[in-house]
Amino acid sequence: MGLELTAIGRILDMYPQLLTADPYFDIYPIFDFLLHTVKLPFPEIRKSIARCPRILVSDPEAQLKPTFEFLTELGFVGPNKLTSQTTLLLVSSVESTLVPKIEYLVGLGIEYDEVRNMVLRSPGLLTFSVENNYRPKMEYFLKEMNGDLEEIKRFPQYFSFSLERKIKPRHRLLVEHGFSMPLSEMLKVSDGEFNVQLIEKRLRMAEERRQRW
Repeated sequence: MGLELTAIGRILDMYPQLLTADPYFDIYPIFDFLLHTVKLPFPEIRKSIARCPRILVSDPEAQLKPTFEFLTELGFVGPNKLTSQTTLLLVSSVESTLVPKIEYLVGLGIEYDEVRNMVLRSPGLLTFSVENNYRPKMEYFLKEMNGDLEEIKRFPQYFSFSLERKIKPRHRLLVEHGFSMPLSEMLKVSDGEFNVQLIEKRLRMAEERRQRW
């Protein structure tokens, strides 16, 4: 299937039971599922397995198929179909993993169709923990940043950034200097670019004050 020996070693170290699995009954059906049901191009199979080796120990009928059907209904079809980057979603439980995340976002007051669009634009949303990711970041966004849900709809990638290492420090710097920025401008740039933006804002403010004097 094109897997490199180094990748195979890492996979077998994670799932040694594969060494005693029957290729015809345990492993080939998974490759067949990825090729003919998910319809991954053959070269993408290797990338999919390397990215999420757990697929190789997942039951196609009990695990992969129900999750695939759920994701298909959610909108992962056509231009949004699963790729080697997103097939890791297939190992998630629909009831205990995927649905609670969607329900949490809907519970914030975001319409289901809007949540669906957010997830299709940023599939990583389905991999984040409600308790460890969504909840603390939303509490900070709403209480400390006085944020508007519309901005979360526009930039759902907000949840992919570290609260302690990036969101809080950058927001506090903006507050300290009396500035504000859209989430995308605040978070997408590197530390160096962010600092440059702060300096430019401070220079513009100083120039505006000078002109008023």
